[in-house]
Amino acid sequence: MEVFIEPIGRLMNEFSKLPGVGKKTAQRYAYRVINMSEGEAREFAEAIVNVKKKVKFCKICGNFTEEDVCEICKQRDDSTICVVKEPKDVVALEKLHEYKGVYHVLHGVIDPMNGVTPNDIRIRELLDRVRQGEVREVIMATNPDVEGEATALYIAKILKPLGVKVTRLARGIAIGGELEYTDDVTLARALIERKEI
Repeated sequence: MEVFIEPIGRLMNEFSKLPGVGKKTAQRYAYRVINMSEGEAREFAEAIVNVKKKVKFCKICGNFTEEDVCEICKQRDDSTICVVKEPKDVVALEKLHEYKGVYHVLHGVIDPMNGVTPNDIRIRELLDRVRQGEVREVIMATNPDVEGEATALYIAKILKPLGVKVTRLARGIAIGGELEYTDDVTLARALIERKEI
């Protein structure tokens, strides 16, 4: 005998397809939907359908937008491009209110172990932007993991002949962190990238 009736099991199955949602969380989400009023459930479903209909990728940078070109690409200085793995990384950087340039979303990183090659992510589009001749600096803001580092190095290597400055986000010990609990890679990188005060 099935533990859950088909509609609940199906809803739980759909929720469990989301990243970070296990069986118990999917069950909680399904029960929450069951307890919604019909109007709340309809609004929830409409929000999902609406985002699928309206949200697309900016034809310049690859970030999420409702228009062909996102607001950042329309309004910002395009002489500096910050390269990120995915749209959520743009959100993280924008929260700082420090960066005034534009972005380039790769939609992935080079990952040979999972069959992701440079041709599978938006490197060609980045090269096209740089070749237009107005870009002075490309900031590599991929994650400091093996795949992010490999992607950053690969892109830096192919941009170098184009005469553009390529920089990498600095990494190190978090503010409030303790040396004793800092991993070896982070501590070594912090030592190497030390700055004069």
